[in-house]
Amino acid sequence: MSAENILQMKQERANLTKEIRELMDGVEKRDGVETAEEKEKRSKMETRFDDLHKKITDEERQLERERLAGETQKQIDEGRKNETDPEKEVRAAFSKFLVDGSKSASEESYRALQQTNATQAGYLVAPQQFVAELIKDIDNEFIIRGLARKFSLTKTQSLGFPKRTARMARAVRGSEIQAPTADTQLAFGKREFYPKWMTAECLVSKPLLRNSAISVDDIVRGELAYAFGETQEMEYMTGNGANQALGVFTASNDGISTARDVSTGNTNTAITYDGLKEAKYFMKAGYWPRLRWVFHRDAVKMLAKIKDGEGRYMWQDSVRVGEPDILLGFPVHMSEYAPNTFANGLYVGILGDFGKYWIADSLAMEIQVLAELYARTNQVDYIARLENDAMPVLEEAFARVTLAP
Repeated sequence: MSAENILQMKQERANLTKEIRELMDGVEKRDGVETAEEKEKRSKMETRFDDLHKKITDEERQLERERLAGETQKQIDEGRKNETDPEKEVRAAFSKFLVDGSKSASEESYRALQQTNATQAGYLVAPQQFVAELIKDIDNEFIIRGLARKFSLTKTQSLGFPKRTARMARAVRGSEIQAPTADTQLAFGKREFYPKWMTAECLVSKPLLRNSAISVDDIVRGELAYAFGETQEMEYMTGNGANQALGVFTASNDGISTARDVSTGNTNTAITYDGLKEAKYFMKAGYWPRLRWVFHRDAVKMLAKIKDGEGRYMWQDSVRVGEPDILLGFPVHMSEYAPNTFANGLYVGILGDFGKYWIADSLAMEIQVLAELYARTNQVDYIARLENDAMPVLEEAFARVTLAP
């Protein structure tokens, strides 16, 4: 679908919003009671509005994926253009290895791919550019990675982050010669990122590998990017931190504690206008320029229908292709992995500065090619291992939207 068609749908959606408002105002001015005909008309318009909203959102997300994919391919092409001869040889050896597990490259290239893994039963360490491109694909496909701050670990085994656990006491007035009062409150702790192993496996048909116009490493990288990305996005949302990432929707003193939960104003089954206002003003103004909402699409559907005390929709639909909708002044992002169960005391959304969510990636990715295991089905099996860890590093940069207990 073209950008022009999306714009037409947005115009229709805006007209529907206006017509619904006019219908509601007319009823209010008359006697406040809708006739059966008016009720049916409003119901049809709201249904059409919902359908348009979903279609616009889906199409914009697809256009954004296509745009980012194009940018990524351009970066890949430019990166390969600047490769040195030894780097090209290593990449060629790696591509040959991906096709059939062959180790027929030069001894020097093969040793470069083995690095410290010469004894690990067929595993080779992927070239750094391959891993960087895979991580970029994951960034493009899923929400949190695109918003978070990311670090790449090559030599180190962990990444320490100093955390202020208590502020120092306020300054006090005194005379010119009075000795200052020593502070005893300021305290720092430390959070440690330990990249943990994650494994993915994919099967690719041999005819596709032999005949595709796309390079074999692009095919494998695309499949692995989605496999790794889906698991990571789930963990960034709800991971418990035990041998996995610590998610933003997991209450933890190591990440975001229950002190950042905001349920005031919400009911035990729905998000309300007052509840969202509470979350907004729970955040310090210094964070506002970087704040983003994250909800499941079921929550977005609920939010798009909420009105303020004047009967106006608080949801601001985007009028430009590729830009997110706005809620109380902040952009809204949807994720299929955000919570979507609306019941007593559960998390249903989050407002935050996601630059305070850190992701530590290891570039030491390993791939094993099993060319014979699926010979009967004419497929090649790829097993990949990647190290990764993530967690929120400053809880005051987030406010979790919670339903009433």
